[in-house]
Amino acid sequence: MDRSPSYLVGHPPLRITDAAPVRDADTGYRPHARFRSLPASGAWREGDDPGDRKFVHLGSQTLESGATIDVTVAYETWGELNEDRTNAVLLCHALTGDSHVRNADGTEGWWPGIVGPGLAIDTDRYFVVAPNVLGGCQGTTGPASPHPDGRPWARRFPRLTVRDQVATEKALMDYLGVPSWHLVAGASAGGHRVMEWPASYPEHVDQFAVLVSAPETTAEQIAYAHQQILAIELDPAWRGGDYYDAPAGNGPHAGLGLARAIAHTTYRCPTELDSRFDRAPQEGEDPMDGGRFAVQSYLDYHGYKLAARFDANSYLTLTEAMMTHSIGRGRGGVEAVLSTMTQRALVVSVDSDRLFHPADQRRLAESLPGCDGLVTIHSDHGHDGFLVEDDQVGDILRTFLAGA
Repeated sequence: MDRSPSYLVGHPPLRITDAAPVRDADTGYRPHARFRSLPASGAWREGDDPGDRKFVHLGSQTLESGATIDVTVAYETWGELNEDRTNAVLLCHALTGDSHVRNADGTEGWWPGIVGPGLAIDTDRYFVVAPNVLGGCQGTTGPASPHPDGRPWARRFPRLTVRDQVATEKALMDYLGVPSWHLVAGASAGGHRVMEWPASYPEHVDQFAVLVSAPETTAEQIAYAHQQILAIELDPAWRGGDYYDAPAGNGPHAGLGLARAIAHTTYRCPTELDSRFDRAPQEGEDPMDGGRFAVQSYLDYHGYKLAARFDANSYLTLTEAMMTHSIGRGRGGVEAVLSTMTQRALVVSVDSDRLFHPADQRRLAESLPGCDGLVTIHSDHGHDGFLVEDDQVGDILRTFLAGA
């Protein structure tokens, strides 16, 4: 989920050239003009600007599937680990997020109003770690990374689970010399990993905060995810996942953009869409003459932004991991596992969320022995309220940490 200021009706329109896009000689595919300047994949590749990323090669990891891969993790840190190593905080990003929580001046990142000096997760007090998830595309090993044969893994990349991703984070924890996380926190798909941490490594988690997430995916969430997977796989430019050598504009951008449009619709809510867009046409366009409504332009814009910075195969890999998420799998069921999670716990919902329903999160809060009850964010932004409502999220996390 993007944290972006460009979600209002007046967001900048896409500048699309009138020139016809180039047809691919091998497939006959003619890409949409909207994407013609984009590289086939938005993945970070070796040689690109690393930004604030740090990299560590963690060696071989055996996955739940039985496959073995060589793992490198990209991560970012803020603050310093104290002498007794008790102040470390792990942040788990959402589906299309990455390690970049904030930059030095707090103007960029997915939680810059929450993490930083003097903020709720105070980097003058805590050592904050945010890794890019295993299977991601922003520096951590994933489908766009080199296979041992030198070419990208693509769809040869092994199937991942949330448990595999958390095992990678545990290896990073060991590398950093952190004996236990003072706090593990995250939202949405990141909240899946938050829930898996005390299930897999209870002795290494002092307390955890799960925002707009759950201990397992629901049938409804799997249904939405299935549509997103099909959107990418049915794009002719996907080429079965082997698109990395395609020229600019010839990657599976349309499929990835459509997947994003489906997902983004679940991230927001009817109240927001109706109040911001209603049935207004996009500026300069007439829906009665082939033009778009403003809400269509909005979804197109977010699809374009994701295609510019993400990788379609990574989106598939991460979505499939999300679909199979269940802390109760092979452990006697979700309720049995929840009853063992005795750490202090915070569960946060958004009252307008239509992807992770507040009623489900209330049941989660009631099932956790260390939780004092559900805390609710009031927002007209739907699921993405965890990214938008900085004041409420900050107050909730500050209060929770103060009670430790």
